[in-house]
Amino acid sequence: MTVKLNGESLRIEDVIGVARREELVALTDAAYEAVRRSRKTLEALAGDPTKLIYGVNTGFGRLVTKCISANEIEQLQENLILSHSAGVGHLLAQEVVRAAMLLRVNSLAKGFSGVRLATLNTLVEMLNKKVHPAVPSRGSLGASGDLAPLAHIAAVMLGKGKAIYNGEHLSGQAAMRRAGIESIRLEAKEGLALINGTPVMGALLALAASDCKHLLEVSDVVGALSVFALDGNPSAFAEGIQNARPHPGQIASANNVRNLLANVPAGSQEGVQDAYSLRCIPQVHGAVRTALNHATCVLETEINSATDNPLVFPDKNEVLSGGNFHGEPIALVSDYLKLAMAELGNISERRINRLLHPDLNGDLPPFLVQDAGLNSGYMIAQYTAASLASENKVLAHPSSVDSIPVSGDQEDHVSMGTNAALHLREVVKNVGIILAIELLCGCQAKEYMDEPLPGALTDLYTRVRQEIPALRKDEEIYKHIEAATRLIWEESLMETVERSIGALD
Repeated sequence: MTVKLNGESLRIEDVIGVARREELVALTDAAYEAVRRSRKTLEALAGDPTKLIYGVNTGFGRLVTKCISANEIEQLQENLILSHSAGVGHLLAQEVVRAAMLLRVNSLAKGFSGVRLATLNTLVEMLNKKVHPAVPSRGSLGASGDLAPLAHIAAVMLGKGKAIYNGEHLSGQAAMRRAGIESIRLEAKEGLALINGTPVMGALLALAASDCKHLLEVSDVVGALSVFALDGNPSAFAEGIQNARPHPGQIASANNVRNLLANVPAGSQEGVQDAYSLRCIPQVHGAVRTALNHATCVLETEINSATDNPLVFPDKNEVLSGGNFHGEPIALVSDYLKLAMAELGNISERRINRLLHPDLNGDLPPFLVQDAGLNSGYMIAQYTAASLASENKVLAHPSSVDSIPVSGDQEDHVSMGTNAALHLREVVKNVGIILAIELLCGCQAKEYMDEPLPGALTDLYTRVRQEIPALRKDEEIYKHIEAATRLIWEESLMETVERSIGALD
């Protein structure tokens, strides 16, 4: 499959396809024309020696007052890439780098950035031939966009920096040569266009949003399993209750749990109010869905936006400076979403506690193991879940409320959006593990229950037992957690459930 880019219609699903499935990328004819017009306009305006254009014949940031001579314009752009390649820390995952490259191409394809087609095509060719720049994860303030990480990408285009090709870490020059891609020399404004913008934070958020959507479906399933294992009252998920407070996310989550518990009678729980971690699954999971929907809406606008500076407007024959590089929209929704996902982990950890707690889990054995005392069962798995839930509370601290002025106070308010999105990615990873531990405990509880699981949950249990045996006595628990975590992320787990009850909401 080839993803066609025009700067207007990129979807999050397309980002996932290019980033994770390495789908090909191509520019549309409309994008080619928009880029040509933009470049022609910029070259005409830059040819006027009396006209100052930021980043073309001026310095950058606080150095905007420094004029650059015509014979230094190309060197200015290369210097920009070299000086801004200042990232540190572990490398961004390949999928993040691919997504960021895609978002930069799509933004430049709108035709407001003044780059040459040859420059844009080089970035497309790198994606298609899988030349992946080695990009340190730390160094972006989220305004003027993702300068440092994007400079590490642009450096490889120049035959500099470092890259990964066919799994081998190489110099940028060697990687480009092996892939058969010609390195480029930047012309007026091109370096600035390549590094001024929000594609790294946008890439992180896009990948995290996709993962959040998956985990929300998983959370309804494992939550329903816990409700059943703890003899919860299914009437809490009644349609009438949800319609009386008609948040769409709440309604969707309740529908899922109700379908998973179809035909389960209230039994001895008739009229009983369960603990909040059971009874309020639709309200909490639903609120997380609302946060995800909002973040997705903002992100879909952002990934189809021109986010560099200055922007070229061919119809008006002008170049205007502004602030579209500022990452505040991504920063705020990344913070919102990491708060929401931390809550998804929090309520799951509380259900784990109830499944294991000798005073709260009904007729189930302490810590879900025979000969409790001699055996500790899944006792310490809850410690792990609690540790991750606590870490998430720290990671959920909003990055966007912080700002440190830079560039001699010219850039005196920054978004910290990339930090927010990096933390979100860690929160999502932790929540996946917490849900895996809940799944382990829910399936282990089944070993001590006489009542048969509802159809979809039976299929879920069977799928888990294909990979993870029931715990009969103490053994190394990390192996079970690792196996359950792999299952949580496999599409086959949810496909097993959906074969019984249809697609989840």
